[in-house]
Amino acid sequence: MKEKKKSELSVLLDYAGKYKPLTFIGLALSAIAMVLGMAPYVCIWLAARDLIAAAPNWTEASGIARYGWLAFAFAFGGIIVYFAALMCTHLAAFRTASNIRKKGMERMMKLPLGFFNGNASGLLRNRLDGAASETETLLAHNLADIVGTAAMFVSMIVLMFLFDWRMGAACMLAAVISVIAMFTMMGGKNANLMLEYQSAQDAMSKAGTEYVRGIPVVKVFQQTVYSFKAFKKSIEEYSEKAERYTYGVCRVPQAINLTFTEGAFIFLIPAVLLLAPSALSGGSFASFVTNFAFYAVFSAIISTALAKIMFASSGMMLAKTALARIDTIMNAEPLKLPEHPEKPKDSRIEFKNVCFKYPGSDAYALDGVSFKVEPGQTVALVGPSGGGKTTAASLIPRFWDASSGSVEIGGVDVRNIDQHELMNSVAFVFQNNRLFKTSILENIRAARPDASPDEVEAALHAAQCGEMIEKLPNGIDTVIGSKGTYLSGGELQRIALARAILKDAPIIVLDEATAFADPENEALIQKAMKKLTEGKTVIMIAHRLSTVIGADRIIVLDKGKAVESGTHESLASGGGLYSRMWKNYNEAAQWKLKTEKEAK
Repeated sequence: MKEKKKSELSVLLDYAGKYKPLTFIGLALSAIAMVLGMAPYVCIWLAARDLIAAAPNWTEASGIARYGWLAFAFAFGGIIVYFAALMCTHLAAFRTASNIRKKGMERMMKLPLGFFNGNASGLLRNRLDGAASETETLLAHNLADIVGTAAMFVSMIVLMFLFDWRMGAACMLAAVISVIAMFTMMGGKNANLMLEYQSAQDAMSKAGTEYVRGIPVVKVFQQTVYSFKAFKKSIEEYSEKAERYTYGVCRVPQAINLTFTEGAFIFLIPAVLLLAPSALSGGSFASFVTNFAFYAVFSAIISTALAKIMFASSGMMLAKTALARIDTIMNAEPLKLPEHPEKPKDSRIEFKNVCFKYPGSDAYALDGVSFKVEPGQTVALVGPSGGGKTTAASLIPRFWDASSGSVEIGGVDVRNIDQHELMNSVAFVFQNNRLFKTSILENIRAARPDASPDEVEAALHAAQCGEMIEKLPNGIDTVIGSKGTYLSGGELQRIALARAILKDAPIIVLDEATAFADPENEALIQKAMKKLTEGKTVIMIAHRLSTVIGADRIIVLDKGKAVESGTHESLASGGGLYSRMWKNYNEAAQWKLKTEKEAK
């Protein structure tokens, strides 16, 4: 039997945990508060009835003071009960938002690291933190207002038909028109527009984060913001969605809604004109005037009640889209942990007929790749861009899992190795390394939290960072990114190498480790890499073919397949893809600008 899908509200309330009952208590109190808030209008009617009955001898209307105090008591009691209701809903809402963030973080900790390559940090933050805030508004305010307004609306209908159903029907007509206008804005096909609006907001948030990170490039190359086409396009799309919804969908219905709800009194005039003659001839004029006075005052609350319904409905729509955004994290496939972990025998790496597709892609990034790396060997992965080099390397520490085939370390499939054991076995240095905004000491110690300052300094010197550290104001205690302390790309690479040296893992993965280094930094990085890779099993990815000449073996990847394998000498003279790449690399290395004299 197919399991019934939970509503968005039920899913949200499940996040509240033990605070969930507080939500229901708050909703019940909100309904009671709204009913209490309607009672003063009955007191007004009673007071008006006594005054009109006693006219012109007003002093005979002895119950006026009592009705006034009753109205005050009901109004004050409604405020107190509503305050208690909001206290309950707020406590539950804060806990719900907190639990969403906690469970979201727990979920992300279980996701493969490759997930974060395809989901920018700004996008994830907007989905988790921003969406949690939106659900907080719904549960703390909107939901209580929905239930309270529903109780208010029922009470309002009862009161409308309690004294004179004809005047009540006239007032009710404004409410009916308002409800139809609101449904036109928020119901039917227009309900999906909010999803499109939120998607556009997510895209703008993601593009905005990337734009801010790229500001140094704008300054260096004197570009304008229009060079960031993705950011500009996302702003335009967001603007178009917002404008289409507000002007194209909401403008006319909202104008009708406000006109009729704010002017509900107008509907009373025709009813009064029709009823007045019979009231005069029937001798019930005093009762007629009393009822008219009541409905004239009562019609003013129609706009308040319907405005609350509209804003509460808007909150429900926002919460629905927020939950959909949260689900992109909560429903992401976590990394499967082995039930019975195995320990690798050594640092030998083997790819066995590995195939891999990125999520959402139809094409294979790797297609039947097989090779071995013996303990202590250095194997280089080279090939054209998009050939699968980085993808292959990312399967070793389980950034992703192979779609088919297996990646083994020490004779054990990486999927059967305990995650902590696997992470301790592999150190990696990428072309884009990021440091935390903390001291260099703590940045290096992230690789091994129990390392002493002396061990960190030894790793820094091994990574050729000694001279760089001496120039910093507080040495290894200098905080990166504060008071003008920034590092160049080559210096960042050396810090990353120090981190890998401190970790002292038996397997090293180097992905374009010299990509952003100038000649001086590259020389220092090469020295650091020599220290790092001593006695280690190394997978090296490089575009600069000069850096892989000394590798024990070179594997050439092209279009996801391993097309060649061998030493530099055998491949360079083999006439294949590597031979052509080596020729092109040498031609590029020898290229130079001719002077005007040389050109002649």
